[in-house]
Amino acid sequence: MSFSILQKIGDAQKKSAVVDVRPGDTVKVTQKIKEGEKFRSQVFEGIVVRMDRKESHTARIVVRKIASGVGVEKSFLIHSPLVEKIEVIRRAKVRRNNLSYLRERSGKSARLANKDFDRVAVNTLEKAEEVLEVEAKTEETVEETVENPKGSAEPAE
Repeated sequence: MSFSILQKIGDAQKKSAVVDVRPGDTVKVTQKIKEGEKFRSQVFEGIVVRMDRKESHTARIVVRKIASGVGVEKSFLIHSPLVEKIEVIRRAKVRRNNLSYLRERSGKSARLANKDFDRVAVNTLEKAEEVLEVEAKTEETVEETVENPKGSAEPAE
């Protein structure tokens, strides 16, 4: 198989729009979990320690949080259908892609310097594309109405 065929298959698996997540961001990841026959949503909130293969269909983030005094890291595939939503809560100023040094730190030394950002704009990326699709559909209907106005139809005799 050629690489282009594999790339097309991978691109078909991608979500149309995802939130711009960077290392140092504090995020809430909502994940679907199957228990027996039912699905439930579980939220995992923590700091993004690592971001891998950002442009690929196998893009992955590693999120770390402290639960009951123990550090817990969880890896999420961004384009997985089990990841319902990723919401950026805080953005920090970092100069690395892999924040592995946070594993050895605790307390005040593990804090990151917050950076101002537009939280609403970052988290509404998906809705922006939906709005563009709706606008495109309304433009199509307007064009159809201009081409075939209701008043120009010949009256039936």
